[in-house]
Amino acid sequence: MNQFFITGTDTDAGKTHVTSLLLKLLAQHKKRAIGFKPIASGCEMAFEQLVNADALMLMESATVSAKYDIINPFAFAPPIAPHIAAEQAGINITVEKLSMAYQHVKQQGADYLLTEGAGGWALPINNNEYLYDWVKAEQLPVILVVGMKLGCINHALLTAAHMQSMGVNCIGWIANQVDATMDEYQANLDSLKTRLPFPLLAISPYTEQTPKLQIYKTLLEKLSINP
Repeated sequence: MNQFFITGTDTDAGKTHVTSLLLKLLAQHKKRAIGFKPIASGCEMAFEQLVNADALMLMESATVSAKYDIINPFAFAPPIAPHIAAEQAGINITVEKLSMAYQHVKQQGADYLLTEGAGGWALPINNNEYLYDWVKAEQLPVILVVGMKLGCINHALLTAAHMQSMGVNCIGWIANQVDATMDEYQANLDSLKTRLPFPLLAISPYTEQTPKLQIYKTLLEKLSINP
């Protein structure tokens, strides 16, 4: 199974958007792919359970189906930091529990498993552990989504530096243009290409039309897809 973890430079960087596009890319290449959103806050009641719009989008984009609670095992109503929402709900999220939930989604018969994080890279899951502790424990290759807006260079470089300090395998980054009116978009993109220690895998331009990734050959190679 090909497994990847998709994280972002911060909240609303476009993790769900990019993960969905990657799942659709795999579908175009006739791959059995599934998305996993282990932790989500800001959920609403539907079908007699809490559901998250991001998790539902991943389910719609996947070619392998599974029950909602397998795709999103930790769902919380308040639109706040998940570890705070979990504490309010009397739930203790741990690396061990995340790995147990991960085993369930791995058993769904997919060839590709894309896990979408929550918030940015340094997301607490309890008072002592972070989501990146689980990523490292599972030895997952990471794809970093950079939300292209003012401040993105700082966010991206700090995130990359922390990944390197932990010895995490970040296979590359994807530029997601979240601000249609960003000043000097190309100059910022060029600065990131020069400074980030990982290759640029794809660009997701801001568009009102059907979203589509501008894919680099490196992304196809990392996904083990023949270019």
